[in-house]
Amino acid sequence: MDFKVAGTKAGITAIQMDLKNDGLKHEIVKEAFAITKEARFQILDAILLKAIPEPRKELAKTAPKMIQMKINPDKIREVIGSGGKVIQKITADTGCKIDINDDGTIFIASSDIDACRAARKTIEDICFEPEVGALYYGKVSNIRSDFGAWVELAPGKDGLVKIKDLEFKRTEKVEDVLKVGDMTWVKVVNIGPRGIDLSRKDALRERGEA
Repeated sequence: MDFKVAGTKAGITAIQMDLKNDGLKHEIVKEAFAITKEARFQILDAILLKAIPEPRKELAKTAPKMIQMKINPDKIREVIGSGGKVIQKITADTGCKIDINDDGTIFIASSDIDACRAARKTIEDICFEPEVGALYYGKVSNIRSDFGAWVELAPGKDGLVKIKDLEFKRTEKVEDVLKVGDMTWVKVVNIGPRGIDLSRKDALRERGEA
């Protein structure tokens, strides 16, 4: 009988067995498991746990890395771009290998985990769809003093905070509250054909900052 058992102190993870007879009695199998458990613990204590007492939090820098993510299949065309221009640019900018399945599953591979994360962030930004009622922390991208401020929720996705929705008190001009480049919390109150409507005061109220 060739009977191999692998595992940790928490339990067995793999078994491989070759037999040259018609089967084994339960007593033999039970005894074999007891012997392999004792041997496994000795190997773990004497060798493996002394070499590495716990799993590494990060893979070695030279080890290949892969991130898996899922997007709405309807967004695949936007991620790929006309003639593949978008996905080619992401690949060129990050150095990652990117594979996209028809169901929206994306595999991002590289030896550099930060490059994988950068590629994932770019794809997430492309696929980003704001939700009514959700809070976002965005950058003020434009201002019209007497009308409102535009806040970038994600690259290329801006919403408008009208002047009446900036603060709980009357605001004479937007610059009294926000300036271009400021970061602020906003709440999506409506998404329509004219764009995304935001409210800063509703966001502050929900966050308990009012």
